[in-house]
Amino acid sequence: MNKMQPCRKLLKYFPIALLSLLASCASPPEYPVEPYIEFVSFSKDTLRRASSLSDFPARDTLLITFSFTDGDGDIGDEENNQIFLTDLRNDEITKLEVPLVPELGASNGIKGKITARQFTKCCLYPDSLILSECTPVQVTMTYDEVPFELYIMDRKGHKSNVIQLPPVYIKCFD
Repeated sequence: MNKMQPCRKLLKYFPIALLSLLASCASPPEYPVEPYIEFVSFSKDTLRRASSLSDFPARDTLLITFSFTDGDGDIGDEENNQIFLTDLRNDEITKLEVPLVPELGASNGIKGKITARQFTKCCLYPDSLILSECTPVQVTMTYDEVPFELYIMDRKGHKSNVIQLPPVYIKCFD
């Protein structure tokens, strides 16, 4: 057997090893310091209505998942809610919690997914019906379409882009 044959076998893997080494030395992606978000999914598209304005525990829950990037890695705050969900029917803003992301090693920027929990809402009836928002009514309006907008803020107060979410539907009667 030729003494050079094992070396030749190893040499054919050299380009792969070199590419792997170079790829591991690549610089991390650079993201802007303002968070950037994109809608990923809802856990469902239809919710049961709340039975009253102070319905607790809520009758139904929506999980909203979105992806994010942040250049300085300062997402989440233990003391402040930093997800802002706007119900576009009445411009009501609900503040939701963002899990704290430790800054250790995040100075190069981070990306990930966040899932936030939104409890069910009441149906908003047309002005011609003088009813409490959570009153069950069997009229031609069986479902209420709820459009939402969402944005987040990081610990330094940088506001993300605002995204419009697909509509969610609330079943207005049992």
